[in-house]
Amino acid sequence: MSLLDELKAKRGYLLPYHRMLAAHQPDLLRRYDAFYEKLTLDQNILTPFEKEFVWIAILACAREGVGSLHLDRAKAAGMTQDEMEIALALSALSESFPAFAFGIKEWNRWLDADRIAARYLALVDQTRAHVAPDLGEMALLVCHGVRRDRRAFALHLRRFADWGGTADRLSEALSYLFIPMGANLLIEIVELWSEVAAETGLLPPYI
Repeated sequence: MSLLDELKAKRGYLLPYHRMLAAHQPDLLRRYDAFYEKLTLDQNILTPFEKEFVWIAILACAREGVGSLHLDRAKAAGMTQDEMEIALALSALSESFPAFAFGIKEWNRWLDADRIAARYLALVDQTRAHVAPDLGEMALLVCHGVRRDRRAFALHLRRFADWGGTADRLSEALSYLFIPMGANLLIEIVELWSEVAAETGLLPPYI
């Protein structure tokens, strides 16, 4: 079996850069495939359901249509259409946070900051519905991390910790960003996480 046949057998598809690397840098492709397999095909800390829930939120946040295979994987992991919609809706809801923050900053003479924050969180809880709270918070942390929104990240890191979330679970969720958005973004998000953890005493990414 050729290297490309092996990749297709594992993933169910081939991408143009797989063919390019197979033709010119097959050893690099083998090493990359091993990395990809460990990152997103193998079960690590998150369950397959949790992994694909986070992936759907990431892909919506990144507007990444190429990754739609993750919806097939989500279905195979037992995720219902309703739960896929919840992952999408949480990703969409994360984009509303800057508007809430704008209202707190610019209209504080007329509006109460605590009430505005409570309205945002009520929408989060309503949207999350029956999905496990720490999983919903983890998906939101990844989405807010993509935008490097410190205030939102700090808010959801506290809620994630309050619901029993752990650093190893969040680490795995953030590591998926390697594929659609690259290592440079992940550097910035982990730096943000480290800074927020130092300020709040919550769940540092490393010691």
